[in-house]
Amino acid sequence: MKSKKSIKVGNNNFFLKSIIIFFILTSSVFALSKNDLEGNITKIKVLDKISSKNVSLKLKNGEQFKFNDLLIKSIKCKNSEFDDDPEITAYIQVKDLSVKNNDEVFVFNGWMFSSSPSINPFDHPVYDIWLTSCY
Repeated sequence: MKSKKSIKVGNNNFFLKSIIIFFILTSSVFALSKNDLEGNITKIKVLDKISSKNVSLKLKNGEQFKFNDLLIKSIKCKNSEFDDDPEITAYIQVKDLSVKNNDEVFVFNGWMFSSSPSINPFDHPVYDIWLTSCY
């Protein structure tokens, strides 16, 4: 007896391939949009409380930047997904180079938020740092 190929199996195979292609395409679109939210450059402002001068700095993520007695490093920055209430977050590490007894301790090590700098504040007697943008 000859075996007959079922037409339904062929249609199901086409339907299954279509669904797989759809999920691959939509997941790549979502992956692109998530990458657009993360930036490579973190922009911060540093206020010298003694001279009352502030300086805008652009930090490339992963690299250290020496500003007077501070060694500042931005690890990661990210823009929010929502347009109506934009939020910029960045993971920043700061060392005070004027303290010679222990140079392994960070003065600040954590996430900074542009809209709420008081959530995780940077406490220093001479300098103040706040996050302005990520791109």
